[in-house]
Amino acid sequence: QVNLVESGGGSVQAGGSLRLSCAASGRTISMYVLGYFRQAPGQERELVSAITWSGGPTYYAESVKDRFTISRNNAKNTIALQMNSLKPEDTAVYTCAAKVRGATEWTSWGQGTQVTVSS
Repeated sequence: QVNLVESGGGSVQAGGSLRLSCAASGRTISMYVLGYFRQAPGQERELVSAITWSGGPTYYAESVKDRFTISRNNAKNTIALQMNSLKPEDTAVYTCAAKVRGATEWTSWGQGTQVTVSS
């Protein structure tokens, strides 16, 4: 199991930027994929971006490609999601999550943080 603690989020006008961070702890963190999900009111939760802790390709939802960048800091055991050119439709609760590499189920979740983009 991986423990996840999030920071960042907040409110911004359309076109602005926000940065989310997620601190991960656990003995076997190198075996995990970490990512961010988001869920807006009345909508299903969607995977926004993901990164493998030990390296490899990153994933971005089509709706955020070229605007969001996910990165990791192995020394600090953190990942970050840099969100640029934000749109009102990006408004949602963003939650950091982790799963074992190769698994289908995401088993660890952060507390979630609100991102609000006003037009």
